[in-house]
Amino acid sequence: MGTWSLDDIRWDEYDPAKLNPEIVSVVKAASMVEFNADDYRRYLNNVFADDPKMRDAIDQWSVEEVQHGSALGRWASLADPDFRFERSFRIFRENYRLPLDATTSVRGSRSGELIARCMVETGTNSFYSALADATDEPVLKDICRRIAEDEYAHYCLFHAAMRRYLKRERLSFAERVRVAFDRVAESEDDELATAYWAANNSGRRFERRRNSVAYARASLRYYRPRHIRRGVEMIFGALGLDPSGSLGWAVTRAARLFIWYRARLTPQVIVLRDRLSREYRRLDFFEQGT
Repeated sequence: MGTWSLDDIRWDEYDPAKLNPEIVSVVKAASMVEFNADDYRRYLNNVFADDPKMRDAIDQWSVEEVQHGSALGRWASLADPDFRFERSFRIFRENYRLPLDATTSVRGSRSGELIARCMVETGTNSFYSALADATDEPVLKDICRRIAEDEYAHYCLFHAAMRRYLKRERLSFAERVRVAFDRVAESEDDELATAYWAANNSGRRFERRRNSVAYARASLRYYRPRHIRRGVEMIFGALGLDPSGSLGWAVTRAARLFIWYRARLTPQVIVLRDRLSREYRRLDFFEQGT
């Protein structure tokens, strides 16, 4: 890890003629989340307080994640001169906080925490790989490829630590699947919604659901089958499963359908769906009361 710096990026090769404006909003949001890694460092160091080797690895991981945020934020400022990274990040931090006082993992065990980290690194590796393939702008393509490689290295780091801790904690397969599923489901959590809002709509009132949908639409459209397939392989690797069998095929297919659906969902559809759901519950309540 730690094989490149901001000075290695050829910033003078930035080409506005090859800019896709729809990608800019996604990069802005990603820069917020990556730059916030120092909070994750504090939390993870609390969880692994008596493991110096793990804490050293976490510290290095945090440095690299913050560098990702700096690189993405600098590129976003080139693409949109009105973007103020420091201001947007301050708004993000004011509206989103991690449980920094926690001394144990919110996943219930250290093994569970490491499985969750593998899920996060899987998501970021596939995301930046998809973004690198989607953009023609040379500087962003270079940045995303570098970040994707880092994220895979981070996955390997947490995967190796997970295997070490599983020998001690004997987490059941069912529990590992539950943690993985919960963390993947959290891809629509407050962090991404808040980051997207802080980076792109800070003048408007924050609405979690609306911004979560907007972020998903803006980011998931760039995924291709090969990115999804690779993500499933990494998830299966963390769970000790073989992705080449029928189960791997079924999960990959399901993931492709889900991403296709989420990439086409609009805030208007969400509002209508929620309204219909509330109306259904109201009618059901009256029917039960008769």
